[in-house]
Amino acid sequence: MKSTVGSGRERFKEHLRKVGSGEHTSKGLSREEAAEALALMLREEATPAQIGAFLIAHRIRRPEPQELTGMLDTYRSMGPVIQSPADQRRPLCFGMPFDGRTRTAPIYPLTSLVLVACGQPVVLQGGDRMPIKYGITALDLFRLLDLNLDGLPLSTVQDGFNNHGFALIHQPDHFRMAESLIDYREQLGKRPPVASLELLWTAHQGAHLLVSGFVHPPTESRAWEALRLAGETNLLTVKGLEGGTDLPIGRACITARVRNGEAERMILHPRDHGCHNADVEWTTESIWQSQAFDALRNRGPLSEALRWNAGAYLWIAGLSDSLDSGIEKAAAVLEEGRVLDRLNQLRCLQSALCIR
Repeated sequence: MKSTVGSGRERFKEHLRKVGSGEHTSKGLSREEAAEALALMLREEATPAQIGAFLIAHRIRRPEPQELTGMLDTYRSMGPVIQSPADQRRPLCFGMPFDGRTRTAPIYPLTSLVLVACGQPVVLQGGDRMPIKYGITALDLFRLLDLNLDGLPLSTVQDGFNNHGFALIHQPDHFRMAESLIDYREQLGKRPPVASLELLWTAHQGAHLLVSGFVHPPTESRAWEALRLAGETNLLTVKGLEGGTDLPIGRACITARVRNGEAERMILHPRDHGCHNADVEWTTESIWQSQAFDALRNRGPLSEALRWNAGAYLWIAGLSDSLDSGIEKAAAVLEEGRVLDRLNQLRCLQSALCIR
């Protein structure tokens, strides 16, 4: 007897027909259809040929906001979840490209440590080196700071977040289903639509400020609408370095604060706040490591970018009254050694939790 319930591949075929039928006849999926399409890919119920065809067709026509929202629904339902303790401040959740950095020296690991030292919780996320950039990752950078965060179960990450306000969601450890799509990035040679999703998703459940990087203005406007549909009412979008959330010091910083669906453009000028300089180029891991430890002492070539980024995010998070006072606060905690002290606490915590 023939089953009346369509198989995964048959259901996926309908979604593929919609997005891949040509320039004039292709259609956007509904939110529910996009959610199911991604779920079928993550569960590998669609065939490899179907998945590859869908990803490249969807990239060519660009995902619509409701499609991104549907994909976000799937990540929320199938991915890891962490939550804030009742007495914790609302965290900053940073969304940046999972395929890393290759051109500019990353600041965000150092910014995160300054924020945490000031009592501002932070949630980061990422994966291992992946196509198409194979850039340096968050896990790599923290390892260079002698903080090893790989191989931790999600419960350990939650414990660390409860105690110190810091969490790194590592896709290979905490969202294995999403790893199934990595090989397609290599084979297609292009970022698939799920790369846009990674900028919008956070594993944190509850009140937070989501900080999402972007490169092109259409990407930003799609993010606003997709996140509005998803119920994200507190958002900061940042035209950061390499599509991430690092604020440049070599040019004006184009950002927008979105509250309750209304976007307010904010152009931040580092020159006006004594932080203007060329953005430091990425060279080698050993050079970045040396520069990073200097910056945590408020010295060296990364220090100006660190004060600018940490000061701006302290201000945006409400921990300082102005951008200038945020920069001053960041400089003070660096000079006092409080950031290095917090890094040492995180190292001890990681060791203790791993032994438990």
